[in-house]
Amino acid sequence: MSLTTHQTRYLRSLAHALKPVVMIGNKGITDSLLAELDNALNFHELIKVSIASDDREARREVTQALCEASGAETVQLIGRISVLYRPAQPARIVLPKKA
Repeated sequence: MSLTTHQTRYLRSLAHALKPVVMIGNKGITDSLLAELDNALNFHELIKVSIASDDREARREVTQALCEASGAETVQLIGRISVLYRPAQPARIVLPKKA
């Protein structure tokens, strides 16, 4: 699934008021963290993930690994917060049409 620029902007606007649901600490990505991520994406579709790392590249790699493991798309990366989106079945968030 690939998001258009218009869809990404729409999802960023929805995510603005959200609080981080999943927090990644020093242990990194574990099986229990992936299970929690999957539950959060099933329930919310659009979530914020807080990553406790000082290295920008490490946060980017963690976000990419989370997306690959969960089948989600990265909507936004700002500082230590990543916004992830994966549509649920049935989808609750209706995305704008692809342009």
